[in-house]
Amino acid sequence: MSLLQTMPYARFLGLEERDDGKGRIVVMPFQPMLIGNPMLPALHGGATAALLELTAIAEAAAAFPAERLPKPINVTIAYLRTGRPLEVYAQARISKAGRRVAHVVADAWQDDPEQPIASLTAHFLLGQNS
Repeated sequence: MSLLQTMPYARFLGLEERDDGKGRIVVMPFQPMLIGNPMLPALHGGATAALLELTAIAEAAAAFPAERLPKPINVTIAYLRTGRPLEVYAQARISKAGRRVAHVVADAWQDDPEQPIASLTAHFLLGQNS
């Protein structure tokens, strides 16, 4: 069972992990409940933010295994494009980490990874082994 499958909100969003040979990619399949603006229609920003944050937590937890999951210290989401009613992909990378804190960046995209719909920058307090 993957780490995301142990997280209730990740299961609610239907998040799936894939490996493209370059690293972990988290996929959020489209569901009508993810629409935030039915006039466009556009994905809800909260669903996109949750995808990015859960992807970043999974990446930090995989890089720094511990009994506890990494806890967010601060999270910033930049919404770059309208999310259309399609699958959304996300990938995170740890840009810098110390003994207690990791800086993680993540992008979410739909058709082209070079044109993300949103980007995350966050610091996480790494889990401590007792």
